[in-house]
Amino acid sequence: MFTNPVVWVALLAGIAAGYVVRQVVAAKQADSVEQKIKNWTEDAESKSKEIILDAKERAAKLLEEVKGEEKTRKAQIDKLEDRVLKREEMLEKQSADVAARSASLEEEGKRVNAMRAESDALKAKVLTELERVASLSIEDAKKQILQKVSEEHRGSLASAMGKLENERREEIEKRSMDIITTAIQRYARSQVSDVTTSVFPLPSEDLKGKIIGREGRNIKALERATGVEIIMDESPEAVILSSYDPLRREVARMTLEKLIKDGRIQPAKIEERVTESQNELNRRMTEIGENAALEVGVVGLPKEIIQLVGRLHFRTSFGQNVLTHSIEMAHISGMIAAELGANVDIAKKGALLHDIGKAIDHEVQGTHVELGRKILQKYGVDELVIRAMESHHDDYPYSTPESYIVTAADILSAARPGARRGTVENYIKRLQDLEKIATSFDGVKNAYALSAGREIRVFVVPEKIDDFGALAMARNIANKIQTDMQYPGEIKVNVIREMRAVEVAR
Repeated sequence: MFTNPVVWVALLAGIAAGYVVRQVVAAKQADSVEQKIKNWTEDAESKSKEIILDAKERAAKLLEEVKGEEKTRKAQIDKLEDRVLKREEMLEKQSADVAARSASLEEEGKRVNAMRAESDALKAKVLTELERVASLSIEDAKKQILQKVSEEHRGSLASAMGKLENERREEIEKRSMDIITTAIQRYARSQVSDVTTSVFPLPSEDLKGKIIGREGRNIKALERATGVEIIMDESPEAVILSSYDPLRREVARMTLEKLIKDGRIQPAKIEERVTESQNELNRRMTEIGENAALEVGVVGLPKEIIQLVGRLHFRTSFGQNVLTHSIEMAHISGMIAAELGANVDIAKKGALLHDIGKAIDHEVQGTHVELGRKILQKYGVDELVIRAMESHHDDYPYSTPESYIVTAADILSAARPGARRGTVENYIKRLQDLEKIATSFDGVKNAYALSAGREIRVFVVPEKIDDFGALAMARNIANKIQTDMQYPGEIKVNVIREMRAVEVAR
């Protein structure tokens, strides 16, 4: 195709020139990559040197700090060693002084004993000589002298003895009044009589309808679960919780708070919230008991006793809060015991626990004093504490000074103006008697006195009491109330038999 040699030569020259150009370009590209690698290597080496230098500087700085701390600690240790050495030297010196003083006292004691023995021997010798001269023994001489003085000055002695007795009695009465007045003045606490109702504020007036529920089912479920009468009056954004038992009112109040916060008010939720409130209240009673013991400075009480002390916060006696009364008694007892030189700790514990039986007296038969003794004995409380608290109602004899102190403190605390109200206590006792009469019948699950004692609701176990039995029970309870109680007006007896069918789908 190409026969001309010139063409072949030109073609070969072009191929050779292209090869040469390609080799030159490839060489230049290789030189560029090597240069980049070289630059990267130099940068890496430079950065590594900087990092190494920075690390060395940090290590040197940390080493200096450690050396400084070590130096400071060593100085502190040296100071402590110096103080210990000085204290040891001082103790050795004091020990030597004590030993020298002890030896000196021992020598002095020996000398005194020798002088006493010599004096006793001389005295015996003189008495023997006197008896020999007088022909009369010492005892006979005493009897004759006393008889003679008694015959000559009988009237004067009687008058002197009466005067001494009157002065002593006046002195004792004055001293006791000073101690009591000082104790009362040192501990002054405000007295607020408890009432049987609580006002629960509502965030909105619309919540009254939710609390009542359709056909009153919510309010009935709430009253049944808590035993508290819920009164919906014309007070704006508020309901009244009425019950003689502060513990029930507190459970109802906490339940309403939880229901309003949840927003779902229905019978099933009400029962759940009541259970939660009761458990939460048990924990709260323990905290209240611990705070009360801490306030009066009483330690070492069992956890069960502490919880019962907290339970007293929700009990009243003649309108007076029982826990407040017990705390006040503990302070007063401690001050009186300190003035008389009695055991302050025993007096305080006896006063704080003197009404511990009231925490369960509505659940167990027996007086609160007897129940309190059994509780304290069960949990291993000191016998001296039990003896100090058992006499405050004269049920047991006064066997220790602390028992007198606790009784005096009980009288002082109860006698404060405005501390107690008998009408409230009588009212509460009437409601308690109503509930006790109802629960005495077989088959009764719960009984709640409502409407200031004008109504009692009795909830029976449906498996034990049928419909006809419920009618008969209402009549029997009403008859027993008429026979055993005195009350104004009428008392309505409601016996409620509710049947529930519950099954679990699995």
